[in-house]
Amino acid sequence: MMQTGNRGRWLGRVIGAVGILGGIAGCGGDGGARSAKVHDVPVADTLRLAGEAHLRNVRQLTFGGENAEAYFSPDGEELVMQTTAPPYACDHILRMPVKGGEVALVSTGKGRTTCSYFLPDGESILFSSTHLASEDCPPRPDYSKGYVWPIYPGYDIFVRTPGDSLVRLTENHAYDAEATVSPQGDRIVFTSTRDGDLDIYTMNLDGSDVRRLTHRLGYDGGPFFSPDGKEIVYRAYHPELPEEQQDYRDLLAQNLIRPGVLNLYVMKADGSDQRLVLENGAANFAPYFFPDGERIIFSSNMDDPRGRNFELYMIRKDGTGLERITYNDSFDGFPMFSPDGSLLVFASNRNNRAPHDTNIFTAEWVE
Repeated sequence: MMQTGNRGRWLGRVIGAVGILGGIAGCGGDGGARSAKVHDVPVADTLRLAGEAHLRNVRQLTFGGENAEAYFSPDGEELVMQTTAPPYACDHILRMPVKGGEVALVSTGKGRTTCSYFLPDGESILFSSTHLASEDCPPRPDYSKGYVWPIYPGYDIFVRTPGDSLVRLTENHAYDAEATVSPQGDRIVFTSTRDGDLDIYTMNLDGSDVRRLTHRLGYDGGPFFSPDGKEIVYRAYHPELPEEQQDYRDLLAQNLIRPGVLNLYVMKADGSDQRLVLENGAANFAPYFFPDGERIIFSSNMDDPRGRNFELYMIRKDGTGLERITYNDSFDGFPMFSPDGSLLVFASNRNNRAPHDTNIFTAEWVE
């Protein structure tokens, strides 16, 4: 998931419009009773753009503001997503049916949240939140240093259970986020600064048996398991030149990273056999395995000389077969396949009502 993303996540997912989910009304306990309506529009193919041969019946689920990182439940019937809507001042987590309908709050409505994901039971939901460090939204980064991502040290990983309890899985003064779950239901993979760098770790579903998988200087993050749980795909930036390494260390000391170049890697689930998949000088992020476990879908700005337009692409895990999937003129990102491979969910700026809207879309996948 990206910095927001960037899993932190890519565009710093901040939602500004009241209408994104038709307004939120009603409230209950600490975590799941506040809900809203999502527009339930007929399926149509008017949102599929020229050249998008792999997509069919593109359908828009949210309508305004900034919405990102929508991921399927194990049965493919629901999505959990990161969004901002009144009365909350920054990102929070909602769940919603894939076909539209009631939307329910998963997170606490306090602090900032990111990187939500369903656990194997289809009811429990994993996410990261800063609400224990502070109930207020953490400060925005200083963009006088260029485009940077904040790595908030107050992020911990939590699980919202079916009984509406909130279970804390990590407890330290580090950044613990970008967490997803193996389809085998046995391990969580996540990114953390607990050892002084941004590395990838796994742990049991209860937070025990934490294992570090990556060790190179630089950022390793946004990990997702393969369908069989035997491999992990992730994005990484490993500075090589002394001045790049110093810049990386200086920014990390300020809880920041500069995501201008991100390469794609695959490794075995135990951290061994780390292999470069794509290195092209671009920002490649949000990689996710195809159901066949051989291909990867991801977002990249590789075809925009200005680096502003992100599209979806696919590539084989051996680095061959690169193919462009979307042909929007602004942003397409955070792709994920439904468990049966029939649907793709992604975030996009297409069909915007306002210039900076990012909405959630689904599409039937066409081979």
